Amino acid sequence: MKENFFRSMTWMHTWVGLLVCWLLYLIFYAGTLSFFRDEITLWNQPALHHVQTTETRIAQQKSQIIAGFDYLQNTAADSPRWGIYLPSQREPQLNYAYEKPRPEGQRFGGWQDHFIDPQTEQTIEQPRATKGGNFFYRLHFDLHYLDVRTARWIVCFASLFMLVALISGVVIHKRIFKDMFSFRANKGSRSWLDGHNVSSVLALPFHLMITYTGLITLIFMLFPYPAMTAYEDGVRGLFNDVLPTNVRSKSSPESAPLTDIEGVLDHVYTNWPNADLTQISIRDPNKASATITVRASTGTQLRDQTPTLLFNGVDGSLIAKSAAQLSNTEVFYDSMTALHTGRLANPLLRWLYFLCGIAGCVMIASGCIMWAKRIRERMKKQQTASFGLKLVEALNLATLMGLPLATCAFFIANRLVPINTVERADKEILAFFLTWLAVALFALFKRTKAQWRQLAWLNAVACIAVVLINALTTDGNIISYFQNGQWALFSFDLLCIVFTGLFVVQAKKIPTQTQINTQMQGSRRSAKTKLQEQS
Repeated sequence: MKENFFRSMTWMHTWVGLLVCWLLYLIFYAGTLSFFRDEITLWNQPALHHVQTTETRIAQQKSQIIAGFDYLQNTAADSPRWGIYLPSQREPQLNYAYEKPRPEGQRFGGWQDHFIDPQTEQTIEQPRATKGGNFFYRLHFDLHYLDVRTARWIVCFASLFMLVALISGVVIHKRIFKDMFSFRANKGSRSWLDGHNVSSVLALPFHLMITYTGLITLIFMLFPYPAMTAYEDGVRGLFNDVLPTNVRSKSSPESAPLTDIEGVLDHVYTNWPNADLTQISIRDPNKASATITVRASTGTQLRDQTPTLLFNGVDGSLIAKSAAQLSNTEVFYDSMTALHTGRLANPLLRWLYFLCGIAGCVMIASGCIMWAKRIRERMKKQQTASFGLKLVEALNLATLMGLPLATCAFFIANRLVPINTVERADKEILAFFLTWLAVALFALFKRTKAQWRQLAWLNAVACIAVVLINALTTDGNIISYFQNGQWALFSFDLLCIVFTGLFVVQAKKIPTQTQINTQMQGSRRSAKTKLQEQS
């Protein structure tokens, strides 16, 4: 009975993991990059590289908001929405934005940004259009080209499979603590199993947390029925009840002057005397239906809901505010969401998230490579590979080597695509997917060790090319970033150099056909010598 149970768990762990491992690798890969999405977006916009966070950042906020209202009133009085995005530690620039006129048939016209250096109070030239780190953030749960709802259902099912694989993996690990420190190099599939075990066990709490909380963030899509039973509007009604500051009234065509923003700010600072404000949103400015939403940072609190105040934009009265104390259910849901997104993390904790995310990528990659390698080792000399094995090997090569190359293409395109290109941000994303597609087509035809080695060299060249092209096309480079204390930019270039080295090591570790033949001949000679000695 015990033996059958462990066999069943092993079978479940193998197949549940294998069926979705390539999608899970994409989710983990893009999600890991998302922990530094603000830093990636900053790197993608060289016009903002010189902006530094001021020591008096919070003290300047009131004057910046008042100046922002004056600017938007004079520049975009007829715009349906305004936004004032205040400087933060990770986004040091000040931004006054308004929605551009909506094209016919469109619900949104896009934002027109006006960036300001908070130190000099000078206008910054318009940065190049880019999705930056937000592309990877949305990719890891929206899958970009798919319908959003369909993509999220797919991601939920993949996450559920991941959770089952993790739990069954713990069950079948008889030596879980010993495996944490065991790695035997150059032992074929045994080495891959050791790598799989080490990367799994070392970051196991993170893997369980990030997978479970990922499901929790979409729980109302998976199980909307309680909300549908309790509220007429279903999930929307639930969120309107729990989050009254998010309720949106219908727009009114009637004109009405905006309230004095200083009165609103006096109310804000009365409620939050030491608030670190993040943004001010104004809907329907200069209309009778105008509202002003003020949001503050949660800092390092284990909370995802931002403290929010909603004001009437005409008379300045307070309409709604976020709850100071959450119910036990709200605390659970909000803390799970906060743990998953990692917005609460200070720089050190964010790096820990990132490293654990890389461990997750290694865990998934080593698992799918190990499966193919074990099948290969069990094949007889004259036996041909099955379609399933060829498909797995092709997907391994396309996903594991294609995604890093596609990411480099995304960053290289950011520097080389002309700044005035129409829909420029989409061109960067197109470069990402076209590169990935090229690697996938390449993997369909050939997927031997030679192809792994070639793509490892290509990835190494691409990683170092990102650093070199950045230095040639902008005013900064890794040396100047270090000298000026621009640690986000320095870390970005340093990571590219580190991964260049890792890909070079990988390329050199993969034996050539000549080396394989030499090893086989040596093995045959050794076996022949032993037979002669025995005779």
